[in-house]
Amino acid sequence: MTSLIAALTVAWAMGASPAPVQNDAWTWTLYEGDGPLVLANEVPDTPRLRSTLECDPGSGVARLSLYDVQAPTGFATARSGQATAAVEVANARGGQLQTALRTDHPVFAAFLASGKLNLAWSDGSRAIEVGRNALPRLRRFAELCSG
Repeated sequence: MTSLIAALTVAWAMGASPAPVQNDAWTWTLYEGDGPLVLANEVPDTPRLRSTLECDPGSGVARLSLYDVQAPTGFATARSGQATAAVEVANARGGQLQTALRTDHPVFAAFLASGKLNLAWSDGSRAIEVGRNALPRLRRFAELCSG
C-alpha cells in the first residue's frame, strides 16, 4: 500500500495524469422529426459514424451510407440471410459509399429480421450489424419509411 501511494505521489509530482478514457460506445440512434428519418450507427456526442440509414417518411426507399470506405463507384451485392440484390453504389463526400434499398425488398426484410446486412463490391465488403437491443429502432425506421 505504501509503495502504491509513493508511486502515485511521484506520478503526480511529475505532472502525470491518468490516460484519457476512450468512449467507444457505438450505438444505433434513431432521429425523427422534421425532414428525413435517420438511423445512425455512431458514438453519441461525437462526429464518429460507421453507417447511416436515411429516408423520407413514406418513400419506401432507404439510403445507406457507409463511412470511411474505399470502394469503386459501380455495382455491389447486398446480402442478408439468403436474400441478395445487385445495387448501385457511389462515392460521396467525406469518404462515404452510398446505395439505396427499397424497404419492401426481400434483402431489407431479411435485414429487419436478423439485423445483419453485408455489402460486397469487387475488392471489399462491409458488414452492418444492428444488435438485438437496437432492432426495435431499425423496425421503427422501416415502418416510418415504408410507403
